[in-house]
Amino acid sequence: MSQTDPQPVQYLADYRPWPFTLSETRLDVTLAPRDTRVRAELRLTPQQAGSDLVLDGGTELRLISLTVDGQQPDPSHVIREGERLTVVAAALPQGPFTLATEVGIDPADNTAFEGLYLSNGIFCTQCEAEGFRHITFYPDRPDVMTTFSVTIRSDLPVLLSNGNPVSKAPGVAEWHDPWPKPCYLFALVAGDLVAVSDSFTTRSGRKVALNVWVRPGDQHRADFAMQSLIKSMKWDEDVYGREYDLDVFNIVAVDDFNMGAMENKGLNIFNSKLVLASPETATDADYERIESVIAHEYFHNWTGNRITCRDWFQLCLKEGLTVFRDQQFTSDMRSAAVKRIEDVQALRARQFREDQGPLAHPPRPDHYEEINNFYTATVYEKGAEVIGMLKRLVGNDGYAKALDLYFDRHDGDAATIEDWLKVFEDATGRDLAQFKRWYTDAGTPVVEMSEDWQDGRLTLSFRQSTPPTPGQTEKPARIIPIAVGLLGPNGDEVAGTRVLELSEDSQSFDFDGLSARPVVSALRGFSAPIILRRDLDDATRAFLLAHDTDPFARWEAGRELALSALTTLATGGEAGSSYIASIGALIAEDQTDPAFRALSLNLPGEEEIATRLAYLGQTPDPDAIHTARTDLARRIASAHEPLLSRIYDEMTVPGAYSPDAVSAARRALRIAALGLLGRIDGGERAEVLFGVAGNMTERMAALAVLLRLGHGAPALAALLDEFGDNRLVMDKWFSIQAMAAPPQDAVAVASALAERNDFDWKNPNRFRALLGGLAANHAGFHSVDGSGYAFTADWLIRMDAVNPQIAARMSTAFETWPRYDEMRRAHARAALERIASVKGLSRNTREMVSRMIAAGR
Repeated sequence: MSQTDPQPVQYLADYRPWPFTLSETRLDVTLAPRDTRVRAELRLTPQQAGSDLVLDGGTELRLISLTVDGQQPDPSHVIREGERLTVVAAALPQGPFTLATEVGIDPADNTAFEGLYLSNGIFCTQCEAEGFRHITFYPDRPDVMTTFSVTIRSDLPVLLSNGNPVSKAPGVAEWHDPWPKPCYLFALVAGDLVAVSDSFTTRSGRKVALNVWVRPGDQHRADFAMQSLIKSMKWDEDVYGREYDLDVFNIVAVDDFNMGAMENKGLNIFNSKLVLASPETATDADYERIESVIAHEYFHNWTGNRITCRDWFQLCLKEGLTVFRDQQFTSDMRSAAVKRIEDVQALRARQFREDQGPLAHPPRPDHYEEINNFYTATVYEKGAEVIGMLKRLVGNDGYAKALDLYFDRHDGDAATIEDWLKVFEDATGRDLAQFKRWYTDAGTPVVEMSEDWQDGRLTLSFRQSTPPTPGQTEKPARIIPIAVGLLGPNGDEVAGTRVLELSEDSQSFDFDGLSARPVVSALRGFSAPIILRRDLDDATRAFLLAHDTDPFARWEAGRELALSALTTLATGGEAGSSYIASIGALIAEDQTDPAFRALSLNLPGEEEIATRLAYLGQTPDPDAIHTARTDLARRIASAHEPLLSRIYDEMTVPGAYSPDAVSAARRALRIAALGLLGRIDGGERAEVLFGVAGNMTERMAALAVLLRLGHGAPALAALLDEFGDNRLVMDKWFSIQAMAAPPQDAVAVASALAERNDFDWKNPNRFRALLGGLAANHAGFHSVDGSGYAFTADWLIRMDAVNPQIAARMSTAFETWPRYDEMRRAHARAALERIASVKGLSRNTREMVSRMIAAGR
């Protein structure tokens, strides 16, 4: 099902409404692995006289029959070209009519996992963005919304679709979704499944049946997902006033899934790694991710389903808003301060990198070739940051009024960014024309800040600019909220947080009546997704790390102190003493949240150090970066060995494992201490912990230490013996070996793992585990001999032939290749050009690779 034909570039400016109204869709699906039959009836009404009926349909669909009001049109009036089926206007009535088609499809041969496919005996669907066209001929666009009635025929015991169940008999089930939806939200699942069931009573008193469907034997690992769903439903009622609107809500866990999960109306389909969890098999990070993604997909019921996007250019409308909502949810369930820092770390690692490279695009792009390539950090995470800024600018009350108006005005609509911003303008009276640039302009703004102190007045001056990005060279000024606070010389806060609104290229703001020159705490809470440049020495950074009252700004001061040391060390200088002393003082604060202390203790990653060096105009050396980070970690451990040992012992969590936030925070700090102590104790603590730990969180942390030291073989063998038949644990087993291997061994380790019989590379999770693990081993992937690039290119070529989406997404490992030295660039360019030269390369991968190659010219 790979897409190899050239795809015309799609432009936002070319949008036109579909010239028909679709009032009802009826599907009758008879399932068979090699020959599934799909009968579709579409109730249509022309809206523009003389319009041809153009439907989308994959080239693999076998058209068995087509009728208009029960009659076969003249064959010359039915034209099939590529992925389009056209019934010419001459064959269509002028008033309402029914188009009926029957097609044959082969789910067993569908390795791309788009449309209807088989996952280890389970029939399931994935239709976002354009997968429904691989099920039947249809107007596969998000602005065509209608009700669906579905009949499923199969001997399999569980037959599920969207909406509410209508009837069930041996071998057949009927479902009806009363809420109009686009076809990308259609879902069907059939298989041998069992349910973990519960119920939720909405605030209006309606009882909703809840089911999490898993394979037999996995029931004990679905309880946490169910509790996460119930918490999500309650939270959405309490915070956003949104009530669930069907009689049943189903979640299904499947093994083969390109994405994390999908918000299909009433029938969410999930990658099994985001449903199944037990203390023996899942880490704290897994539990938090499950809770977050369950919430995210449930929240889509209103922000994505009841209100969807008019076209795929508006993707950030539903995804950015829903990510923002799931971030709020997790902040309420766990530590808000730590969640904010983690979100910023993820944004900088993925989205800032995207903005600074060949794949940069605005949250709302104005053109694309392959929409599946735009499920990016810019659409999701930056889209969420833009909404956070909007909330900050209009205030909590303004945000609440605007959201209520949005739900009232656009329920049942396919909306646009313009609709979204107009709601805020109408609710708050604020002009957001300039703010819209956050949606239309690519790139991360750089804000330069300077200070002037005279006679009790502090003047802060700012200058904003945004570097050129592909297709956008000139970037006008945006509205940028900069939250600042002032600290006195003794560390007390002398001025609380004030949000400064930058709207011009250059602006200044005054603070009067100050008795002494303060230290400025800037960009509190990461109030805008920007790069803030200011002249700070290490002493001032250490002061902010010790005294700042804003958790993000405090963490940021420590991060900057660490990066200052690491970039100096990586370029041959001497540094680190100030950071070592300051971080020791912080982690000794027993009253401070252990999760915050753990985040502060973890050094910046090698990719982050490389990014900082490139930003400073230097060519990163991955080997020197690895050495610098290793050396600084060892020095921290040596300087604070007694303190780290005490923390490691005191942060033991007594009793049975619990994934709650308090317990997870204690384990996070203990693991951070273990990672440092492993630099000087030869891995003794890690060996003991691996043997006695009763949870996967601590076992994986211990294993990472042992692998880094080259002592991991016995622990790997023990895990393989215990969990060799557990697909999710084995994904971790593959990933951690490539990720934690000494850089000089990383490619050899990955190559050996790829030769194993249990490297099921066609499974997206297993493929991502190994290839993603190697890409995360910065110095290993960027080996100077090019072996990391060559290995990755080999597997991307192989994967592209069966699953273009996964190949295209994993190709971003090459995204930063132009910033390295000449030898590495030559190897990376050769690997990319080898991928590009493959005959029949999918348009998914071709678009990504061609953009990356162009960046090096």
